[in-house]
Amino acid sequence: MNPSRMAQMTALGADWWNDSGVPAELSEAVALGAVGGTSNPVIVSQAVKAHPELCHPIIDRLRTDFPADTEEETAWKLIHTLAVDAASRLMPVFRATRGEKGYLSAQVNPKYYPSFDLMVAQATQLAALAPNIAIKAPATAVGIAAIEEMTARGIRVNATVSFSVAQALAVSAALERGLARARAAGRDADRIRPYITLMIGRVDDQLKRVAEKEKIAVAPGVLDWAGIAVFKHAHRIFKSRGLPGTLLAAAYRHEGHWSQIIGREVLQTVPYSWWTKFNAAAAAPELTLERPVDEAILAELRAKFPDFVRAHDADGMAPADFLGYGATQHTLGQFLGGYDDLLLSVRSRMIRL
Repeated sequence: MNPSRMAQMTALGADWWNDSGVPAELSEAVALGAVGGTSNPVIVSQAVKAHPELCHPIIDRLRTDFPADTEEETAWKLIHTLAVDAASRLMPVFRATRGEKGYLSAQVNPKYYPSFDLMVAQATQLAALAPNIAIKAPATAVGIAAIEEMTARGIRVNATVSFSVAQALAVSAALERGLARARAAGRDADRIRPYITLMIGRVDDQLKRVAEKEKIAVAPGVLDWAGIAVFKHAHRIFKSRGLPGTLLAAAYRHEGHWSQIIGREVLQTVPYSWWTKFNAAAAAPELTLERPVDEAILAELRAKFPDFVRAHDADGMAPADFLGYGATQHTLGQFLGGYDDLLLSVRSRMIRL
């Protein structure tokens, strides 16, 4: 057996989170050094299906305690229950680091993506569940405005549905404005420490969809580097400019998404099914974040995929373009579909009672 690779990653000073809706899986990750966790309605839906022994008793109890609740109200009480449980498992990390680490990211309702007011109102509700909860909202024009407002109110945020350097920079600018407003209001802005997720695997997915649709021939393995290249470029810019917001990699598709962006200045949030595979990887983790992507790979991606240029370049998109980007539309569609699946699972359990 290889030594625990995730524990070795932790020993390098590179932080990682567990991306799962099952609190027990989070505890397993924390034992290997994970310092945070993520959740969203899609992940909770998957947990209901994969772990009915965990979720059905919670739904049953909620139905008994709140018999007049709708399926949507019950679903959100389930989300809250799992979030509070997960946050409690991260509380030792939160306390040991004096609030620097140990956060659970909980996502606003994906249906609220067009509404500034609904996202901010729900963020306030979710952040009140525990002192170590950060709020995920989409990196669209409306979502970024909501992220600024949340930050100004002292809420730690985590931008999601984000795939590009341009989105990361727009979020960081909003964070800077929000942090300035928080300081002006007398809040301890230094403790807010927001996150900016880049869903690197979904960058690859987008280019693979385009390649298949347009019958673009690509050298083997090239498309597996697209999201890695975007993340590394964003890191270089953030490091050189000292921008607010910690970059967080998400959406894993292969081992390179983990092994090629290990660094002390960034985070990785890894699904349970993936980090357990990485934990037995043949090669020990190394600090690879600063290693550049091969120029030939970058040249091929730039020459054949305008969507890669949009994701990679700092001026690749304007905020008005974020919602129309293919990866955004595909991801929001999946999030909305997953939310509907969660409601269906809750409804099915409610009807049986």
